[in-house]
Amino acid sequence: MAKKRRPQTKAAAPRAGSDAPIPVVGAREPCPCGSARRYKACHGREAAHAVAELVQRPFEGLPGEADWVALRELVPAATVELTLKGGLPEGVPSVTLATVLPMAWPALRRDNGAVLLGLQNDTASGDLSRDLADTLQRALTAEPGTPVAAGRAAADGPRLQDLLDPQGAFEPTVHTGFEFWIENAENATGEVAASLERANAAAIPTVRLAGPDAAYWCETPEKNHLRWVMTHPEEQLLDALARLHAAGATSLGEGTRLVGSFRAHGLTVPVWDLPSGMRAEDVEKPAKEFAERLAGALADTAPLSADERRARSGLTSRQVTLN
Repeated sequence: MAKKRRPQTKAAAPRAGSDAPIPVVGAREPCPCGSARRYKACHGREAAHAVAELVQRPFEGLPGEADWVALRELVPAATVELTLKGGLPEGVPSVTLATVLPMAWPALRRDNGAVLLGLQNDTASGDLSRDLADTLQRALTAEPGTPVAAGRAAADGPRLQDLLDPQGAFEPTVHTGFEFWIENAENATGEVAASLERANAAAIPTVRLAGPDAAYWCETPEKNHLRWVMTHPEEQLLDALARLHAAGATSLGEGTRLVGSFRAHGLTVPVWDLPSGMRAEDVEKPAKEFAERLAGALADTAPLSADERRARSGLTSRQVTLN
């Protein structure tokens, strides 16, 4: 989906000595603080610094951190019911996280008051959790039947960890298409039906395995893949994978191969190539057996052997950082 330029907010300059926040304006415009300097040379420096500070693990501490990462980076169509601290506000029957929403909206308030929060959107700062929390708060008070526009969260605003119940379940439902965008999708006609058809055609078939946490099978024209988001510390995980790789124990069955890993939002995502005939249900048992082998390798603290070091070097050389 095409990226949209986020609107900037202009406002009258605050009175001298006031504690009012400084609005965001164009970089070359006069700073609203009244200093007579350009914004980029005045309070814009603080804003740029805040944007540059990247939170490496924005979902750390949330239930289902690995699945948050998977839904943000790997899964085309999925939803999760969210549980708010203190319960739902009056007039909001539910809050649902969605991988993506129509027109790349950050959030949507349905006619019945339910809230949909989009996860796969560009954000204004380096703290994805804070940006999503700001969007969620605005969605909870939006007029029913309206989308929520992109915005800039306050630097000291709440994060998802402040708004969501830490004991709440996080159970993704992976969909074959985007019918969850609208109610009674089966009755859609005209442009709405055509838009759904286009979106569905672009979605890669994906299934979340029932056994391992945050392990997702997906189907592509050439071959299938297993992409498994893991929360183990990266260096420890790479050592363990290297031990197994050197021992020939990373296979998930005939024709499968551990090809490398992604790094996404502070977590490591090992990736296997699978034969095109290998379905999600065929991977369940091999993945469970691999998890047991991995647990043993993670517990091994001995120095890596020469073969294991070579295996580790090969794995790190093929690692790609998504975010």
